[in-house]
Amino acid sequence: MRFMMLMIPLGYETAAPDVQLDPERVAAMMRYNEALKDAGVLITLDGLHPPSMGARVSFAAGKPIVTDGPFAEAKEVLGGYWMIEVASRAEAIAWARRCPAAPNEIIEIRQVQEMSDFPPNVREAAGFGDLKK
Repeated sequence: MRFMMLMIPLGYETAAPDVQLDPERVAAMMRYNEALKDAGVLITLDGLHPPSMGARVSFAAGKPIVTDGPFAEAKEVLGGYWMIEVASRAEAIAWARRCPAAPNEIIEIRQVQEMSDFPPNVREAAGFGDLKK
């Protein structure tokens, strides 16, 4: 099973574009990333620039409207993610619990939808064929 572990650093929604990272925290996180890799569960990972450097495209009016960050209504934003492949939700939670997160950080764990999770008519409608498992 594939899971995304989404890092939600509280306060990141107002971070400046040139936010500075703490080298000690980066080193601790890299040790955690190495543990994921060494265990053979890591698929990919990335950190994300703050929302002040981002944009949102909304479709509420029936056509795309672009809003540059930061986003005043944002309460929580993503700071990064890990994609892991493990045997169960419990194993994904166990890995998240090992993360050297700061007190202001939350990890949300979400299982990735696989095409095999859907009935044949939905898989056919998706038209992905062999592109997705």
